[in-house]
Amino acid sequence: MRLDKVLEVEKIGSKRKVKTLIRSKQVRVDGQIVMDESLNVDAALQEIYVGDKKIQQESHVYYMLNKPQGVVTAVKDTRHQTVIDLISQSDQRTGLYPIGRLDRDTEGLLLITDNGQLGYQLLLPHKKVSKRYEVRVNAMLTTNDCNVFAEGIIFSDGTTCKPATLTILASENNESHVYLDITEGKFHQVKKMFLSVGKKVIYLKRLSMGPIQLDPTLEIGAYRPLNQEELQELLPYFTIHKKEKRVEHEI
Repeated sequence: MRLDKVLEVEKIGSKRKVKTLIRSKQVRVDGQIVMDESLNVDAALQEIYVGDKKIQQESHVYYMLNKPQGVVTAVKDTRHQTVIDLISQSDQRTGLYPIGRLDRDTEGLLLITDNGQLGYQLLLPHKKVSKRYEVRVNAMLTTNDCNVFAEGIIFSDGTTCKPATLTILASENNESHVYLDITEGKFHQVKKMFLSVGKKVIYLKRLSMGPIQLDPTLEIGAYRPLNQEELQELLPYFTIHKKEKRVEHEI
């Protein structure tokens, strides 16, 4: 939540008073004076002080879900089960939503939270948040394909993808098994990238997003709260600037 909103919720004062407190250098986050009221903060992860008063606010929730195939990445859907439906009623929160999108037939790591600003930050193109996918395609891949991906794929409509890293794990005439690392998330990007080199994706799983890696012990369809170490790794993405806008992607 934005710093100014946190202070308003905690009844530190009116919106005007909160701005005055921040601009007069009376607010500290993790020991540092903060003068940006739009800073994204979480009192459960950070120490927030107004003068000598410590803010004790109920924290956001952060879940790691191992998304199964057949489930849509949405908050509500009239025809299909959604990723939010997989979260038990006891863990539901107002404003809970998935960060980014995975196709219905794609499985793997999906972060779910009620901290909207954190989600925006992880999706902003200039943040270049790396995502790793495990991919199987229906044909042989070679070092030439790796080079094409490294140069940046161009789709038939002129859309240009940023350079990506293709790591071949196994390659045979009828199937190849690879890792793909990308730093963006255009609509159906992974599938389109492989189609551009004449291969069809037959299996797709996201393994990581930024510093968060899919827990290998987490069963398909299961979820768990992020642990403290994982949450600390997300702190660099808490800063938000007023001109940054929300973007959504689908793989």
